[in-house]
Amino acid sequence: MENQNINPLLCDIETGICEIPSTKSSVKVDKINIEKESIKVIYYTDPICSSCWGIEPQLRKLKLEYGNKIHIEYRMGGLLYDWSYNSGGISKPADVAHHWDEVSAYYDMPIDGDVWLEDPLSSSFPPSIAFKAAQMQDKEKAVQFLRSLRELLFLQKKNITKWEYINLAAQKAGLDAAQLKQDFEGEAKEFFKEDLELAQKLGVRGFPTMFFVNNLGNQEKVYGSKPYSVYEAAIKKLYPAIKKETYPTSRENLFEIYPTLTSREFAELSAMPKDIAETVLQEMHEAGHLEKHISKNGVLWMSKKELS
Repeated sequence: MENQNINPLLCDIETGICEIPSTKSSVKVDKINIEKESIKVIYYTDPICSSCWGIEPQLRKLKLEYGNKIHIEYRMGGLLYDWSYNSGGISKPADVAHHWDEVSAYYDMPIDGDVWLEDPLSSSFPPSIAFKAAQMQDKEKAVQFLRSLRELLFLQKKNITKWEYINLAAQKAGLDAAQLKQDFEGEAKEFFKEDLELAQKLGVRGFPTMFFVNNLGNQEKVYGSKPYSVYEAAIKKLYPAIKKETYPTSRENLFEIYPTLTSREFAELSAMPKDIAETVLQEMHEAGHLEKHISKNGVLWMSKKELS
């Protein structure tokens, strides 16, 4: 991460890419054991990647419609090592605040950039290593852990490099926080290093990056934040006969599956126009079925079970 000549936190809003210094390496994913009628997805992301937060609606829908046939492997890419650079008009944390507010409006996902004014992060490496520690315990809970970290950062303006917030996210995800800390200080660092080395080998130069691979070793890469149809097309190109699953789109069922949803996510998953979705969510809140966290640039809706 030395000698950076671009700014990783100045994400390109239109392409949806949070870019890191490019690497000369660029090879295909090695052929791996994949069941004939399934797709492996290697997803390179970072806990503080705003564009990755922007594709949460598409990613959650992808899991519902193709989750029985796709297997997503989360990898950490190391977006921000430290602040030892000056480029892209951003040379200090405070410069990111306005940019994140712009990203929030563009993706229609709540992001409060004021965290960079109030309690700025020095690096994305600590929460990335914590995620690798979470994966050592339970891969599904690790995904919930990552989601909780992002909610703390993007909506509650919490500095998720601090152990108190990593610990809070671990508890929410049902992880053993003491074991997480032990692994965080130990073997998880090596797993994170392996992710970075593979990213360099594959030529990953920004986030989100997804490699879709079938059992024949054929692959499609989707780089940056894209509409849902682009991810779906990558799957169908590799597995033309794949059938999407139907899932219950009722308001109650969606919150059973995903206990926290932004307005944009609920609209995407329920196939409702955004204004109607927000009316439905507010009615559920007034009826006592949901709590809501209001941030500067949007709302997170939470089932009561999530809070219990």
